[in-house]
Amino acid sequence: MPVKDDPVVIKKYANRRLYNTGTSTYVTLDDLAEMVKKGEDFTVQDAKTGDDITHPVLTQIIFELENKEGQNMLPIPFLRQLISFYGDQMQMIVPSFLEQSMIAFAREQERFREQMKSAMGKTPLDMMKVSTSIKALEEQTRRNVDMFQKAMRMFTPFPAGQHEAPASGEAARSETTDKSDDLAELKEQIAAMQKKIDSMG
Repeated sequence: MPVKDDPVVIKKYANRRLYNTGTSTYVTLDDLAEMVKKGEDFTVQDAKTGDDITHPVLTQIIFELENKEGQNMLPIPFLRQLISFYGDQMQMIVPSFLEQSMIAFAREQERFREQMKSAMGKTPLDMMKVSTSIKALEEQTRRNVDMFQKAMRMFTPFPAGQHEAPASGEAARSETTDKSDDLAELKEQIAAMQKKIDSMG
């Protein structure tokens, strides 16, 4: 019998049916999406081989949701950028960046929801607090993007759209110093973010 905190095992059969071993019922991708929204942890296993296929199934859920009318959440520029990272040297940074960004975003989102609940039907002053919360959410996103762009600059010889020859002499030394400063700042930001995430755990 599984330990209470163990993720529920969902078995996927050759006929594509999904079986929830926790409830002993067949489920759909929509059911799994609801489980995710409720914070219920689960893994999906191939019923025949026992292989963990959670990743492709979650990806399939996103695909299904994105194809529902009015549900699109991933902008085309983001999808293009994401595709371009596959096979690129940036690929090793992207998963960690996205994971940490989503954790930080979810934390801010929870605070925002609480303020929205308490401000509904209240005074304009209360609504101003909600506006402040939205700004905090935007600022967090801006910081994350800024950090990611700094990481990208370390792996990219020239900024996008520029193809000049490498700088020489004093300019080259200045550029190297700037990159070192960016690297140090990025390391500090990642360490600080990781510390916050660890404290949440």
